Parts: sequence; structure tokens; C-alpha cells
Amino acid sequence: MSIGEMLAATVPMARTLNLEFVETTPEKAVVVLPDQSEYHNHVGGPHAGAMFTLGETASGTIVLAAFGEQLSRAVPLAVSAEIAYRKLAMGPVTATATLGRPAADVVAELDAGQRPEFPVSIELRREDGAVTGEMTVIWTLRPNG
Repeated sequence: MSIGEMLAATVPMARTLNLEFVETTPEKAVVVLPDQSEYHNHVGGPHAGAMFTLGETASGTIVLAAFGEQLSRAVPLAVSAEIAYRKLAMGPVTATATLGRPAADVVAELDAGQRPEFPVSIELRREDGAVTGEMTVIWTLRPNG
């Protein structure tokens, strides 16, 4: 099962919004929110909450891709999130997430008995390539036990 399939199976909001997992690597995650009228806002584009969920899901996707081998000893948790809506989004929206710190540095902190925190940056774009939003989610790997 791919990371996208796993998220769609275990995270109800990802399934509810019919998110499409386009690319998943430890370096980049790309997730698409299809254009669906039931999730539109008052101006006909995707609702801000749907866009937030898209970005947060893309961030979680890259976290699982980069740190999946650590799941037996730590739980990934979102600590905080910030989003800026830049332009009106219409049609499908694509979220591209990248890690803000090298994964090896995060794992080294976990190895040292710490609870590492790290940012994930997300760009939200509409089909014409315009950036409609920017988001940062701070994640932690909480050691088990």
C-alpha cells in the first residue's frame, strides 16, 4: 500500500475531500484537491478549510515518506500550522510540500533522546501555476513510551 493509499484509508478527511496523491518521496509530496462544487466557498473556489486540509495532508505525506522508518519508536504529530491565502483559487488546487530541515538532522535528534521539531513548507497552486497560498506546518516526532 502506498503512503497516499494508506492516508486515504486511515484519514477520513483525505478520503472525504477525494484528495489525489500524485507524488510521494522523502524530498517532495504533491497532493491535488480536485474541483468539487460541494467544497466551494461563496465565490466558487475551494473553501479555505479544504485548502488548509489539502496543505496539511501534503505535509503529513512527506513526513511519512521521510520518517516512516521511525514509526516503531516515534509518532509524528503536527504542532502548529500557519497559512496565507495569496490569490483566489479556482478549479483544482495542487499542494507541494518540502521538508524545512534535513531528515538526517531530525533523526539524529531523535537518536539523542530529544523530541525534534521541524517545519514543512507547502505551496498551493491553481492549474495556471499561480500560487494561491503558502503554508508552514511544524511537526514533531514524539518518542514512544
